[in-house]
Amino acid sequence: MFLRILVLILVLSCDSFRTVEADSSSFSANGFTLESVRDALTRQEDTIVFSLIERAKFPINSQTYNESYVSVLGFRTSLVGFIVRNTEAIEAKAGRYKNHEENPFLPGHLPLSVVPSYPYPEVLHPAAAFININKSIWKMYFGKLLPSITAPGDDGNYASTAASDLTCLQALSRRIHYGKFVAEVKFRESPQDYEPAIRSQDREALLKLLTSESVEEMVKKRVGKKAMVFGQDVSLDTNDNKGNYKVNPSIVSRLYGQWVIPLTKLVEVEYLLRRLD
Repeated sequence: MFLRILVLILVLSCDSFRTVEADSSSFSANGFTLESVRDALTRQEDTIVFSLIERAKFPINSQTYNESYVSVLGFRTSLVGFIVRNTEAIEAKAGRYKNHEENPFLPGHLPLSVVPSYPYPEVLHPAAAFININKSIWKMYFGKLLPSITAPGDDGNYASTAASDLTCLQALSRRIHYGKFVAEVKFRESPQDYEPAIRSQDREALLKLLTSESVEEMVKKRVGKKAMVFGQDVSLDTNDNKGNYKVNPSIVSRLYGQWVIPLTKLVEVEYLLRRLD
């Protein structure tokens, strides 16, 4: 079983790095602008929706989260915890977390990178490295989101289930922590608007400056539509499967409205509070 888990970890790591390279190269090719950041966020919507669809094909598989299920060298944890710990260790050795767009869930357990560092564009203030809200993302995912997209039951595919969970978690973390880039590009465009609130450490003023209700509504509608399009069963008969989706589009829209957007703005505010340090 553990051999199968490690194979899944390696496959997952390769897929994740392809996504990292695609988004990182966009800044060097097109410049660091609000448009380039929004394009990256839009692409990440696809990744999130597809990852949720993949997770939804398994039932809840509660044994995956049983804290006494895995025991390796005296270390007891859930299978999903085992997957996360070992995947992040491999990815850290390969240099994934040298990229400012990546934030580990277990930062205190990472080995050093063994590969040469890639010269990622330095567009963020150094304080960005100290902002990590993955604990909140973890709690939201397992406590709120996962029960709403999975059916009850157990099919025994615990390793695949845990790997799918990690794919979802990393996609959500990447999207939410992209708030650092959103905050930086908005600050650069209008420093005179943000500096007074930063100097006075006024969170409410910063949140007001960052909020655009019209953009937020557009994003929620767009991800809901993507869930409809991506989650359909394709048939040559256009009348088949209408209204049947692998993940409920309203849940995806609510995910963004209740958690992704508010958590992204939390990251933005935390970043801006330190922007003048």
